[in-house]
Amino acid sequence: MTNPAIISISVPVFLLIFLGQIQSLGNAKLSQPECQLKKWNIPAFLIAKNQITSSTKTKAASVLLPRIPVTCCQDDGSCLDEVIYKNENGKPSDKKALLTAIDRSLQYLKTARAENAYKAYQIPEITRDRVLKSLTRFRQLLITTNSPTELHAAIEREFVLYQSIGKDSKGSVLFTAYYEPFYSASRVPTPKYRYPAYRLPPNLKSWTKPHPTRLELEGADGLQGAKGKLRGLELFWFSDRLEPYMIQIQGSARLKLTDGTETTIGYAGNTAYNYKSIGRELANDGIFSVEDITMPVILDYFQKYPQKLNVYIPRDPSFVFFQENQGAPAQGSINVSLTAERSIATDKSLMPPGALALIRAPIPFVNSTGEMEHRIVSRYVLDQDTGGAIKGAGRVDYFLGTGKVAGDRAGVTVSDGQLFYLLLKP
Repeated sequence: MTNPAIISISVPVFLLIFLGQIQSLGNAKLSQPECQLKKWNIPAFLIAKNQITSSTKTKAASVLLPRIPVTCCQDDGSCLDEVIYKNENGKPSDKKALLTAIDRSLQYLKTARAENAYKAYQIPEITRDRVLKSLTRFRQLLITTNSPTELHAAIEREFVLYQSIGKDSKGSVLFTAYYEPFYSASRVPTPKYRYPAYRLPPNLKSWTKPHPTRLELEGADGLQGAKGKLRGLELFWFSDRLEPYMIQIQGSARLKLTDGTETTIGYAGNTAYNYKSIGRELANDGIFSVEDITMPVILDYFQKYPQKLNVYIPRDPSFVFFQENQGAPAQGSINVSLTAERSIATDKSLMPPGALALIRAPIPFVNSTGEMEHRIVSRYVLDQDTGGAIKGAGRVDYFLGTGKVAGDRAGVTVSDGQLFYLLLKP
Protein backbone atom coordinates (compact mmCIF):
# COMPACT_ATOMS: atom_id res chain seq x y z
CA MET A 1 0.00 0.00 0.00
CA THR A 2 1.24 3.45 -0.78
CA ASN A 3 -0.33 5.13 2.23
CA PRO A 4 -0.14 2.67 5.12
CA ALA A 5 -1.09 5.29 7.67
CA ILE A 6 -4.59 5.39 6.23
CA ILE A 7 -5.54 2.07 4.69
CA SER A 8 -4.07 -1.28 3.79
CA ILE A 9 -4.96 -4.03 1.43
CA SER A 10 -7.82 -4.79 3.76
CA VAL A 11 -9.83 -3.31 6.55
CA PRO A 12 -12.23 -5.90 8.04
CA VAL A 13 -13.84 -3.27 10.21
CA PHE A 14 -17.33 -4.67 9.91
CA LEU A 15 -16.12 -6.83 12.74
CA LEU A 16 -14.93 -4.11 15.08
CA ILE A 17 -18.42 -3.89 16.56
CA PHE A 18 -17.49 -7.06 18.40
CA LEU A 19 -14.99 -5.26 20.61
CA GLY A 20 -15.95 -5.94 24.17
CA GLN A 21 -18.35 -8.70 23.13
CA ILE A 22 -16.04 -11.46 21.96
CA GLN A 23 -15.07 -14.25 24.31
CA SER A 24 -11.38 -13.87 24.98
CA LEU A 25 -8.82 -16.64 24.69
CA GLY A 26 -8.73 -16.55 28.47
CA ASN A 27 -12.30 -17.85 28.55
CA ALA A 28 -11.83 -20.56 25.93
CA LYS A 29 -12.17 -24.13 27.16
CA LEU A 30 -8.72 -25.62 27.30
CA SER A 31 -7.27 -28.68 28.93
CA GLN A 32 -4.44 -27.95 31.38
CA PRO A 33 -5.41 -24.25 31.57
CA GLU A 34 -2.55 -23.31 33.88
CA CYS A 35 -0.06 -24.68 31.37
CA GLN A 36 -1.64 -23.91 28.04
CA LEU A 37 -2.83 -20.40 28.78
CA LYS A 38 -0.75 -18.70 31.45
CA LYS A 39 2.52 -19.51 29.73
CA TRP A 40 1.45 -17.32 26.80
CA ASN A 41 0.49 -14.29 28.87
CA ILE A 42 3.09 -11.61 29.57
CA PRO A 43 4.74 -12.48 32.89
CA ALA A 44 3.58 -10.20 35.71
CA PHE A 45 7.10 -8.99 36.51
CA LEU A 46 7.54 -7.76 32.91
CA ILE A 47 4.24 -5.88 33.06
CA ALA A 48 5.29 -4.23 36.33
CA LYS A 49 8.71 -3.34 34.94
CA ASN A 50 7.14 -1.77 31.84
CA GLN A 51 4.74 0.25 33.99
CA ILE A 52 7.62 1.53 36.10
CA THR A 53 9.51 2.50 32.95
CA SER A 54 6.50 4.38 31.59
CA SER A 55 6.22 6.36 34.82
CA THR A 56 9.67 7.88 34.41
CA LYS A 57 10.15 11.14 32.58
CA THR A 58 13.00 9.93 30.41
CA LYS A 59 11.56 6.71 28.96
CA ALA A 60 8.31 5.53 27.45
CA ALA A 61 6.68 2.17 27.95
CA SER A 62 7.53 -0.34 25.23
CA VAL A 63 4.87 -1.97 23.08
CA LEU A 64 7.08 -5.09 22.73
CA LEU A 65 8.55 -6.83 25.77
CA PRO A 66 11.44 -9.34 25.46
CA ARG A 67 10.93 -12.74 27.06
CA ILE A 68 12.19 -16.29 26.70
CA PRO A 69 10.28 -18.51 24.24
CA VAL A 70 7.30 -20.41 25.59
CA THR A 71 8.03 -24.03 26.49
CA CYS A 72 5.36 -26.32 25.10
CA CYS A 73 3.10 -28.21 27.47
CA GLN A 74 2.81 -31.96 27.16
CA ASP A 75 0.17 -33.00 24.62
CA ASP A 76 -0.49 -29.36 23.62
CA GLY A 77 -0.43 -29.51 19.82
CA SER A 78 -1.64 -25.92 19.61
CA CYS A 79 1.77 -24.78 20.83
CA LEU A 80 3.45 -25.93 17.60
CA ASP A 81 3.05 -24.82 14.00
CA GLU A 82 2.38 -28.37 12.87
CA VAL A 83 1.12 -27.64 9.35
CA ILE A 84 4.64 -26.63 8.27
CA TYR A 85 5.61 -30.29 8.23
CA LYS A 86 2.45 -32.34 7.69
CA ASN A 87 -0.57 -32.52 5.46
CA GLU A 88 -3.88 -31.21 6.80
CA ASN A 89 -7.30 -31.98 5.29
CA GLY A 90 -5.66 -33.27 2.13
CA LYS A 91 -3.55 -30.15 1.66
CA PRO A 92 0.25 -30.30 1.26
CA SER A 93 2.53 -29.14 4.05
CA ASP A 94 2.87 -25.39 4.43
CA LYS A 95 6.66 -25.16 4.42
CA LYS A 96 6.86 -23.92 0.82
CA ALA A 97 4.34 -21.14 1.49
CA LEU A 98 6.21 -20.03 4.61
CA LEU A 99 9.52 -20.00 2.74
CA THR A 100 7.90 -17.89 0.01
CA ALA A 101 6.65 -15.37 2.58
CA ILE A 102 10.09 -15.28 4.22
CA ASP A 103 11.83 -14.63 0.91
CA ARG A 104 9.47 -11.74 0.20
CA SER A 105 10.27 -10.15 3.57
CA LEU A 106 14.00 -10.68 2.97
CA GLN A 107 13.61 -8.92 -0.36
CA TYR A 108 12.01 -5.94 1.40
CA LEU A 109 14.52 -5.85 4.27
CA LYS A 110 17.39 -5.38 1.79
CA THR A 111 15.88 -2.19 0.36
CA ALA A 112 16.60 1.45 1.19
CA ARG A 113 12.95 1.79 2.16
CA ALA A 114 13.40 -0.77 4.93
CA GLU A 115 16.61 0.88 6.06
CA ASN A 116 14.81 4.20 6.43
CA ALA A 117 11.86 2.60 8.22
CA TYR A 118 14.10 1.02 10.85
CA LYS A 119 16.10 4.21 11.39
CA ALA A 120 12.90 5.68 12.80
CA TYR A 121 11.82 2.55 14.70
CA GLN A 122 11.12 3.23 18.37
CA ILE A 123 12.75 0.14 19.97
CA PRO A 124 16.53 0.60 19.66
CA GLU A 125 17.45 -3.08 19.99
CA ILE A 126 15.15 -4.07 17.10
CA THR A 127 17.20 -2.98 14.10
CA ARG A 128 16.93 -3.85 10.43
CA ASP A 129 20.17 -5.84 10.59
CA ARG A 130 18.95 -7.87 13.56
CA VAL A 131 15.59 -8.53 11.91
CA LEU A 132 17.35 -9.53 8.68
CA LYS A 133 19.79 -11.89 10.44
CA SER A 134 16.97 -13.39 12.54
CA LEU A 135 14.84 -14.10 9.49
CA THR A 136 17.80 -15.56 7.58
CA ARG A 137 18.62 -17.89 10.48
CA PHE A 138 14.98 -18.94 10.87
CA ARG A 139 14.89 -19.78 7.18
CA GLN A 140 17.92 -22.04 7.62
CA LEU A 141 16.27 -23.78 10.56
CA LEU A 142 13.07 -24.23 8.59
CA ILE A 143 14.97 -26.04 5.83
CA THR A 144 17.10 -28.23 8.11
CA THR A 145 14.54 -29.29 10.72
CA ASN A 146 12.15 -32.17 10.16
CA SER A 147 9.44 -31.64 12.76
CA PRO A 148 7.67 -28.82 14.59
CA THR A 149 9.18 -29.94 17.90
CA GLU A 150 12.69 -29.80 16.43
CA LEU A 151 12.06 -26.29 15.11
CA HIS A 152 10.58 -25.16 18.41
CA ALA A 153 13.58 -26.50 20.34
CA ALA A 154 15.95 -24.57 18.05
CA ILE A 155 13.95 -21.39 18.61
CA GLU A 156 14.13 -21.88 22.38
CA ARG A 157 17.92 -22.12 22.11
CA GLU A 158 18.58 -19.24 19.73
CA PHE A 159 15.76 -16.69 19.85
CA VAL A 160 14.14 -14.13 22.11
CA LEU A 161 10.42 -13.42 21.79
CA TYR A 162 9.27 -9.80 21.85
CA GLN A 163 5.63 -9.94 22.94
CA SER A 164 3.11 -7.23 22.12
CA ILE A 165 1.60 -5.63 25.22
CA GLY A 166 -1.73 -5.82 23.42
CA LYS A 167 -4.83 -3.77 24.08
CA ASP A 168 -4.70 -4.26 27.85
CA SER A 169 -0.93 -3.99 28.50
CA LYS A 170 -1.08 -7.69 29.47
CA GLY A 171 -0.65 -9.21 26.00
CA SER A 172 -4.24 -9.57 24.78
CA VAL A 173 -4.43 -8.88 21.03
CA LEU A 174 -7.63 -8.73 18.97
CA PHE A 175 -7.37 -10.79 15.77
CA THR A 176 -9.51 -10.23 12.70
CA ALA A 177 -8.89 -11.53 9.18
CA TYR A 178 -9.07 -10.35 5.59
CA TYR A 179 -9.03 -11.89 2.14
CA GLU A 180 -9.00 -11.23 -1.60
CA PRO A 181 -12.53 -11.45 -3.10
CA PHE A 182 -13.13 -13.12 -6.47
CA TYR A 183 -15.79 -11.37 -8.54
CA SER A 184 -17.12 -11.22 -12.09
CA ALA A 185 -16.55 -7.87 -13.81
CA SER A 186 -16.54 -6.08 -17.15
CA ARG A 187 -14.14 -3.59 -18.72
CA VAL A 188 -17.09 -1.67 -20.17
CA PRO A 189 -20.49 -0.77 -18.73
CA THR A 190 -23.43 -2.93 -19.77
CA PRO A 191 -27.04 -3.20 -18.58
CA LYS A 192 -25.83 -5.92 -16.18
CA TYR A 193 -22.48 -4.44 -15.14
CA ARG A 194 -23.33 -0.93 -13.91
CA TYR A 195 -21.37 -0.26 -10.73
CA PRO A 196 -17.77 0.93 -11.21
CA ALA A 197 -14.56 0.74 -9.25
CA TYR A 198 -12.33 3.75 -9.97
CA ARG A 199 -8.67 4.38 -10.72
CA LEU A 200 -6.69 6.97 -8.80
CA PRO A 201 -7.40 10.55 -9.89
CA PRO A 202 -4.14 11.98 -11.28
CA ASN A 203 -4.89 15.29 -9.54
CA LEU A 204 -5.94 13.86 -6.16
CA LYS A 205 -3.19 15.77 -4.33
CA SER A 206 -4.66 19.04 -5.60
CA TRP A 207 -8.18 18.29 -4.38
CA THR A 208 -9.19 20.80 -1.75
CA LYS A 209 -9.88 19.51 1.75
CA PRO A 210 -12.13 18.39 3.16
CA HIS A 211 -12.35 15.96 0.26
CA PRO A 212 -15.75 15.14 -1.23
CA THR A 213 -17.51 12.42 0.71
CA ARG A 214 -18.52 9.10 -0.81
CA LEU A 215 -22.07 10.42 -1.20
CA GLU A 216 -20.81 13.49 -3.03
CA LEU A 217 -18.53 11.43 -5.29
CA GLU A 218 -20.86 8.66 -6.42
CA GLY A 219 -24.36 9.51 -5.19
CA ALA A 220 -26.66 7.54 -2.95
CA ASP A 221 -27.15 4.85 -5.61
CA GLY A 222 -23.47 4.57 -6.56
CA LEU A 223 -24.22 5.51 -10.17
CA GLN A 224 -23.53 9.25 -10.22
CA GLY A 225 -19.72 9.23 -10.42
CA ALA A 226 -19.64 10.31 -14.09
CA LYS A 227 -21.31 13.59 -13.16
CA GLY A 228 -18.42 14.82 -11.06
CA LYS A 229 -14.77 14.26 -10.16
CA LEU A 230 -14.86 10.53 -10.97
CA ARG A 231 -15.80 10.98 -14.62
CA GLY A 232 -13.54 8.97 -16.92
CA LEU A 233 -11.84 7.19 -14.01
CA GLU A 234 -13.94 4.01 -14.23
CA LEU A 235 -11.64 0.99 -14.09
CA PHE A 236 -14.01 -2.03 -14.01
CA TRP A 237 -17.75 -2.48 -13.75
CA PHE A 238 -19.69 -4.85 -11.46
CA SER A 239 -23.23 -6.24 -11.40
CA ASP A 240 -23.75 -5.87 -7.66
CA ARG A 241 -23.17 -2.56 -5.89
CA LEU A 242 -21.85 -4.31 -2.81
CA GLU A 243 -18.95 -5.86 -4.74
CA PRO A 244 -16.88 -2.74 -5.54
CA TYR A 245 -17.58 -1.55 -2.00
CA MET A 246 -16.31 -4.83 -0.53
CA ILE A 247 -13.16 -4.44 -2.62
CA GLN A 248 -12.67 -1.03 -1.04
CA ILE A 249 -12.87 -2.70 2.37
CA GLN A 250 -10.60 -5.63 1.50
CA GLY A 251 -8.25 -3.51 -0.63
CA SER A 252 -7.84 -5.89 -3.58
CA ALA A 253 -9.70 -8.44 -5.68
CA ARG A 254 -9.28 -11.07 -8.35
CA LEU A 255 -11.65 -10.58 -11.29
CA LYS A 256 -13.15 -12.95 -13.86
CA LEU A 257 -13.88 -10.75 -16.88
CA THR A 258 -16.70 -11.18 -19.38
CA ASP A 259 -14.25 -12.30 -22.09
CA GLY A 260 -13.14 -15.22 -19.92
CA THR A 261 -9.80 -13.74 -18.86
CA GLU A 262 -8.75 -12.99 -15.29
CA THR A 263 -6.97 -10.03 -13.75
CA THR A 264 -6.45 -8.40 -10.36
CA ILE A 265 -6.89 -4.94 -8.92
CA GLY A 266 -5.27 -3.44 -5.85
CA TYR A 267 -5.19 -0.35 -3.71
CA ALA A 268 -3.87 2.84 -5.31
CA GLY A 269 -5.02 5.61 -2.95
CA ASN A 270 -7.89 7.00 -0.93
CA THR A 271 -9.68 10.13 0.19
CA ALA A 272 -8.87 11.71 3.55
CA TYR A 273 -11.65 10.17 5.62
CA ASN A 274 -11.67 7.36 8.15
CA TYR A 275 -13.71 4.30 7.29
CA LYS A 276 -17.16 4.12 8.91
CA SER A 277 -18.41 0.57 9.38
CA ILE A 278 -21.81 -0.16 7.85
CA GLY A 279 -21.98 -3.15 10.18
CA ARG A 280 -21.81 -0.80 13.13
CA GLU A 281 -24.48 1.37 11.49
CA LEU A 282 -26.80 -1.63 11.17
CA ALA A 283 -26.33 -2.30 14.87
CA ASN A 284 -26.87 1.36 15.76
CA ASP A 285 -30.17 1.29 13.85
CA GLY A 286 -31.32 -1.79 15.73
CA ILE A 287 -31.42 -4.02 12.64
CA PHE A 288 -29.28 -6.56 14.49
CA SER A 289 -28.00 -6.83 18.02
CA VAL A 290 -24.28 -6.51 18.51
CA GLU A 291 -24.17 -10.11 19.75
CA ASP A 292 -25.75 -11.51 16.57
CA ILE A 293 -24.05 -9.57 13.81
CA THR A 294 -21.25 -11.10 11.72
CA MET A 295 -20.07 -10.41 8.20
CA PRO A 296 -22.09 -13.36 6.80
CA VAL A 297 -25.17 -11.94 8.55
CA ILE A 298 -24.49 -8.50 7.05
CA LEU A 299 -24.03 -9.91 3.55
CA ASP A 300 -27.18 -11.99 3.85
CA TYR A 301 -29.15 -8.90 4.94
CA PHE A 302 -28.07 -6.89 1.91
CA GLN A 303 -28.77 -9.82 -0.39
CA LYS A 304 -32.36 -9.84 0.89
CA TYR A 305 -32.70 -6.05 0.93
CA PRO A 306 -30.36 -4.68 -1.79
CA GLN A 307 -32.16 -1.32 -1.75
CA LYS A 308 -30.74 -0.78 1.75
CA LEU A 309 -27.26 -0.50 0.23
CA ASN A 310 -28.29 2.99 -0.90
CA VAL A 311 -28.94 3.85 2.74
CA TYR A 312 -25.90 2.37 4.44
CA ILE A 313 -23.00 2.57 1.97
CA PRO A 314 -23.32 6.39 1.68
CA ARG A 315 -22.86 6.67 5.45
CA ASP A 316 -19.22 5.71 4.97
CA PRO A 317 -17.51 8.93 3.80
CA SER A 318 -14.22 7.25 2.84
CA PHE A 319 -13.42 6.24 -0.74
CA VAL A 320 -10.68 3.99 -2.15
CA PHE A 321 -9.12 4.02 -5.63
CA PHE A 322 -7.52 1.10 -7.49
CA GLN A 323 -5.07 0.08 -10.14
CA GLU A 324 -5.06 -3.00 -12.37
CA ASN A 325 -2.32 -5.41 -11.34
CA GLN A 326 -2.51 -7.78 -14.32
CA GLY A 327 -3.03 -10.92 -12.24
CA ALA A 328 -0.34 -10.18 -9.66
CA PRO A 329 -1.12 -11.41 -6.13
CA ALA A 330 -2.46 -9.05 -3.49
CA GLN A 331 0.24 -6.80 -2.08
CA GLY A 332 0.84 -5.51 1.42
CA SER A 333 2.03 -2.14 2.65
CA ILE A 334 5.73 -3.05 2.29
CA ASN A 335 5.13 -3.70 -1.43
CA VAL A 336 5.54 -7.46 -1.41
CA SER A 337 2.93 -10.05 -2.35
CA LEU A 338 0.98 -11.49 0.55
CA THR A 339 0.93 -15.19 1.36
CA ALA A 340 -2.27 -16.85 2.55
CA GLU A 341 -2.11 -17.68 6.27
CA ARG A 342 1.50 -16.46 6.47
CA SER A 343 1.05 -12.66 6.22
CA ILE A 344 -0.34 -10.31 8.82
CA ALA A 345 -1.19 -6.62 9.04
CA THR A 346 -0.32 -4.53 12.10
CA ASP A 347 0.10 -0.88 13.03
CA LYS A 348 3.39 -0.02 11.33
CA SER A 349 3.91 3.01 13.54
CA LEU A 350 4.48 0.46 16.33
CA MET A 351 5.47 -2.91 14.86
CA PRO A 352 8.62 -3.90 12.88
CA PRO A 353 7.87 -4.11 9.11
CA GLY A 354 8.76 -7.35 7.36
CA ALA A 355 9.70 -9.07 10.61
CA LEU A 356 9.09 -12.68 11.59
CA ALA A 357 6.26 -13.12 14.09
CA LEU A 358 4.43 -15.87 15.92
CA ILE A 359 0.68 -15.56 16.40
CA ARG A 360 -1.46 -17.67 18.68
CA ALA A 361 -5.24 -17.33 18.50
CA PRO A 362 -8.48 -19.19 17.79
CA ILE A 363 -8.77 -19.32 13.98
CA PRO A 364 -11.78 -20.70 12.03
CA PHE A 365 -11.30 -23.69 9.73
CA VAL A 366 -13.69 -25.62 7.52
CA ASN A 367 -13.82 -29.16 8.90
CA SER A 368 -14.36 -32.44 7.05
CA THR A 369 -18.15 -32.01 7.17
CA GLY A 370 -17.98 -28.55 5.62
CA GLU A 371 -18.77 -26.72 8.83
CA MET A 372 -16.76 -23.93 10.41
CA GLU A 373 -14.92 -24.62 13.65
CA HIS A 374 -12.44 -22.57 15.66
CA ARG A 375 -9.14 -24.07 16.76
CA ILE A 376 -6.43 -22.40 18.81
CA VAL A 377 -3.29 -22.52 16.69
CA SER A 378 0.23 -21.14 16.62
CA ARG A 379 1.51 -19.85 13.27
CA TYR A 380 4.79 -18.31 12.15
CA VAL A 381 3.93 -15.30 10.00
CA LEU A 382 5.53 -12.28 8.35
CA ASP A 383 4.44 -8.74 9.21
CA GLN A 384 3.88 -7.40 5.69
CA ASP A 385 0.82 -5.16 5.77
CA THR A 386 -1.10 -2.51 7.67
CA GLY A 387 -4.61 -1.08 7.75
CA GLY A 388 -6.74 1.92 8.54
CA ALA A 389 -8.58 0.01 11.29
CA ILE A 390 -5.45 -1.74 12.52
CA LYS A 391 -4.30 0.70 15.17
CA GLY A 392 -2.38 0.15 18.39
CA ALA A 393 -0.49 -2.75 19.90
CA GLY A 394 -3.67 -4.77 20.38
CA ARG A 395 -4.67 -5.41 16.74
CA VAL A 396 -3.65 -7.97 14.14
CA ASP A 397 -5.27 -8.63 10.76
CA TYR A 398 -4.59 -12.12 9.37
CA PHE A 399 -4.56 -12.66 5.58
CA LEU A 400 -6.50 -15.82 4.66
CA GLY A 401 -6.13 -15.88 0.87
CA THR A 402 -8.47 -15.61 -2.12
CA GLY A 403 -12.07 -16.59 -2.78
CA LYS A 404 -15.28 -17.56 -1.02
CA VAL A 405 -13.91 -19.96 1.59
CA ALA A 406 -11.28 -17.44 2.62
CA GLY A 407 -14.02 -14.81 2.80
CA ASP A 408 -16.28 -17.05 4.88
CA ARG A 409 -13.44 -17.70 7.31
CA ALA A 410 -12.44 -14.05 7.45
CA GLY A 411 -16.02 -13.06 8.20
CA VAL A 412 -16.06 -15.01 11.46
CA THR A 413 -12.51 -14.34 12.61
CA VAL A 414 -12.76 -12.18 15.70
CA SER A 415 -10.90 -13.43 18.75
CA ASP A 416 -8.28 -12.57 21.33
CA GLY A 417 -4.80 -14.08 21.18
CA GLN A 418 -1.14 -13.17 21.43
CA LEU A 419 1.50 -11.70 19.11
CA PHE A 420 5.27 -12.28 19.35
CA TYR A 421 8.24 -11.22 17.22
CA LEU A 422 11.23 -13.55 16.93
CA LEU A 423 14.72 -12.05 17.21
CA LEU A 424 18.03 -13.82 17.57
CA LYS A 425 19.57 -13.53 21.00
CA PRO A 426 21.99 -10.58 21.17
